[in-house]
Order: sequence, then structure tokens, then C-alpha cells
Amino acid sequence: LLDDIVLTHSLFLPTERFLQQLHQQYPGGPWGTMREGSGLRRKRAVLAVLLHFLETYKGLLQEEESAGKVIKELYLLIMKDTSLYHELEDEIIKLHQLVETVELKVADETPPPNKQVKPLFRHFRRIDSCLQTRVAFRGSDEIFCRVYMPDHSYVTIRSRLSASVQDILASVTEKLQYSEEQSARGDALILVTMASSGEKAVLQPSEECVFTTLGINSHLFACTRDTFDSLVPLPEEIQVVPGDTEIHRAEPEDVANHLTAFHWELFRCIHELEFVDYVFHGERGRRETANLELLLQRCSEVQHWVGTELLLCEGLGKRAHLLKKLIKIAAICKQNQDMLSFYAIVIGLNNAAISRLRLTWEKLPGKFKNLFRKFENLTDPCRNHKTYREVLAKMKPPLIPFVPLILKDLTFLHEGSKTLLDGLVNVEKLHCIAEKVRTVRKYRSRPLCLELEASPAQLQTKAYVRQLRVIDNQNLLFELSYKLEPGSQ
Repeated sequence: LLDDIVLTHSLFLPTERFLQQLHQQYPGGPWGTMREGSGLRRKRAVLAVLLHFLETYKGLLQEEESAGKVIKELYLLIMKDTSLYHELEDEIIKLHQLVETVELKVADETPPPNKQVKPLFRHFRRIDSCLQTRVAFRGSDEIFCRVYMPDHSYVTIRSRLSASVQDILASVTEKLQYSEEQSARGDALILVTMASSGEKAVLQPSEECVFTTLGINSHLFACTRDTFDSLVPLPEEIQVVPGDTEIHRAEPEDVANHLTAFHWELFRCIHELEFVDYVFHGERGRRETANLELLLQRCSEVQHWVGTELLLCEGLGKRAHLLKKLIKIAAICKQNQDMLSFYAIVIGLNNAAISRLRLTWEKLPGKFKNLFRKFENLTDPCRNHKTYREVLAKMKPPLIPFVPLILKDLTFLHEGSKTLLDGLVNVEKLHCIAEKVRTVRKYRSRPLCLELEASPAQLQTKAYVRQLRVIDNQNLLFELSYKLEPGSQ
């Protein structure tokens, strides 16, 4: 029950108010003096909730100044009891360690040193940055990002991940030495997201954390309202050059293992509370779902990668061989218990631009045709993904689930029942939500152990897998498909 409340309290009680309630419930605070036994029991109960809260939230609390302030006040109040209540000594030592762990320093209020700037993948295709182990993003982290102009020139800005559109435009304006006079004349800059398909949308000044919501091949553009209509995608997003990539040279086992290793890193970066915030829009806002959004983007990226590689392979025999290799990669990912990669590859192969390539599929050996049919049955959404759920239930951690399905389940729980019933918290709903989040905890309860060599060839495959170049424009995928096999139905 305690875990249920800590995981889901943001649905009915914002973090700051939740902590203030704890502060008020601690004897010696506003509740005044109590009988000795009653006071000790109450103190121990409040400590139990606070310790569990700190263990669950950890680094997220650095993003909430108001919550950190309440914790510090409660911490100082509890520390005064150290000499009076020896029975609480173990809990207080643990509390001190947790406060230190989440960097909520009490004695030393000096500002923290400047954090290292983190590159978001896809914004810069640098080998050195993509080979580094992924670490979790927080709203206060600083990143580099390019903002393009209508003529496709760009400025590189340094920004907080949680920055608002207004903040981003201020940085761009400063870089461009855009005068206040120009803004006053009605030439004020607006920020626009531009997809490779040419779809564009104006971002509102108050919007935050836009970096992690960009599509696979989407970019930020700064322009005036007069030049909005003239915006076109970057040339590299609409020009396609067929040719061999690393996948033709690499072994299926190596590609599959590097996919699993990378997706495990991304999955490990997601705080379990991001699942709650993503679906229920908790008071912490979008910045706390950045890691989950990046994994969802990656899932989409792998789906498009499958189609891109096949449609850029011009020879029929070579393309059939590549199709066989991709099915083999999916099989190894399933064996690795990387169901995210497995699902993404199968969905990618079921893309209409791929499934219509009749000649390519006919050249596929019968053994692999049968194997792919089994994969299609496993990913069949019938009866609420019954087959997939049965297979997943038999797996032991570590494993990477198909994350979009977890979000679908949470959305169903949210929309299927009310959070409050007659002014009281719907405990059954909160328990179901917390149980679903705890499955994520279970999947990651053991470390992933994959033996990956550090040879130059392996590093090349690793870099390829972590920096996939994909076509996400469905119309362009169909164009390529019809060029390869005009008569296929």
C-alpha cells in the first residue's frame, strides 16, 4: 500500500503538498507534543513514508526546488530527534544517506558546479558521443541543438532540456544579433517544427521540453510569420542515395546484440515514475518523461530503419538476402528477451511499402517465411495481445518489454475508472496502476550481461546501430517501393 501511494500520489496530491502533509504529521511540528509511545509510533510512520519516497524518487527531486525545500525542513526537524529517540537511529542514518544520495545538501548551500553538456542523439552524428553509455536526462541538463533558418543555415545553441520556446528563441535571437527594433516592427521570430514530409507546426512560446518531442527526422526552424510558408525540409531529408550500409557487412548476431545493449541502456534510463507522468500528466510536467519519449522515438526509428534498408537495396537477390537477415536479427533479439527490438522489426517488415514487394518475399526461403509467420502471430493484437503477454509472462529478468503496450495498459486503467469516488481516492485504481509500474521494476531487477567485443569492426557496428539513418516519410517509402517492383500487388 505504501508503494502504491508513493508511486501514484501525483494523481490526487501534488508532490509539494504530499510532503507538507508529512511535515505536519511529524510530532514536534505543527501537531505539538504527544504522549511518548504515540509520538514515537507517529515519527516512525512518517519516517517510513519519507524513506520510501526518497528511495523511489531519487534524482527526480533535484528538478523540484519546492519539494527539496520541504524535505530539508523535515530532515532538520528529524535530526533534532537523534539524541532523544535511540529507537529511530537506524532510520535516521538511512535518511541521512538518502538525502546525500539525491544531493539535497543541507549544510552546504553552495551552487553545484556546471554540468557537462549532453548531446541528444540524432542532433549531432558524432561517433565519440554515440559510443558513450547513455545516461538519464533531467530537465536541468544542458544540451546542444541546431536551430535552422529558412535558407537552411543554422545556429547552434546551448539550452536546458526543459527550456521553453521563449527561452530557445531568446538564445537564437542573441546568436543572430536580432535587434529589438526588428521584433517591434512585427518581424518577431517564431519557432517551428519541420518534418521530413514537409509537415510543419508553430510552437507556442510557453511550450516546454520541445527537444524530446521532435520526430525522427524533424528539425527546429526559426523564422518570421511572413517566411513560414516558404519553409521546406532540409535537402538531406528528401534526397535518397541507394547503397550498401553496415548492415550488409555485419553479422546478424552482432547487429541484434548491439540493438539489445543500446535499448537496455535507454530502458534503464527511464525512471519508473515517467510512465505515470506520461499517461496521467503529473504536476512535474513533460521534462520528467524525456527518457521515455526518447525510447519511444527509438522504437519508431527502428521500424523505419527496416523499411529504409530494404528499399535502398536495389538488387532483388541482395534484397531477399537482407530480408532474411532482418528476420534472423528479430529472432536473436527475441532470444535476448529484447521484445522492443523484436516488435519494432516485425512492425517494420509489415509496413505496406515492404509487404507489397511480392518478388522479394517469394525469394525468401520457406524456413524464414514460416518463422516470420510465427513472429506475426506473436505480435498479433487480437484478444489484447494475448500471445505476446503469455510469452512475456514466461520470461525472467532482465528483459526489455514492448514499452508502447505498457503505456496502452496504463491509459486503459486511467480512462476506465475515476481517480476519486465521492471525494475519496480510488485505491483499487491506484493499486492497478502501481502494479503495472512495478512490472517495469521487475524487468530491470537483474543486470543485462551481453559479451560484446571491442574490436574496430564491432565498434563500427555499434556506431551504426546507435546512429541509424532512416526515411520516416511514408510517401517516399512507397515511391522507392514502386520503383523496385512496379507490378507487385
